[in-house]
Amino acid sequence: MGDVTKEKPAPVKSPDKLKLLFTVVNRVKSEYYADLIQSFGANIQCFVSSKGTAQNATLDMLGLSDDRKSTIISVVREDRVDELLESLSEKFRTIKDGRGIAFTVPMSSVVGVLAFRFLADKRDIQRLL
Repeated sequence: MGDVTKEKPAPVKSPDKLKLLFTVVNRVKSEYYADLIQSFGANIQCFVSSKGTAQNATLDMLGLSDDRKSTIISVVREDRVDELLESLSEKFRTIKDGRGIAFTVPMSSVVGVLAFRFLADKRDIQRLL
């Protein structure tokens, strides 16, 4: 019998996991934070107008009379989340009127390889077309 050698299949790499990032900030700072988040590979972001829940008297006393907020909803890769949240936390502490909150929620599925690659910021998308 002839020598039959079988090639081992290439190991299957699990795809990057994605998370939804919710960032609530003062509306006047929303573009700044959206740019910061985009620098971490977020290819899609959605802005939702929001309003703070504190009483007006309390806000006035603290010098925070503007309760207009924006909630920025972004899709980010899980491997970038820790670094991104740390950067946001640092900006929340150091930027004038830049306070906010941020949290993530895991995404369980995405339909379509092209959609996933776009959301995961995979630049080799043209190769698949």
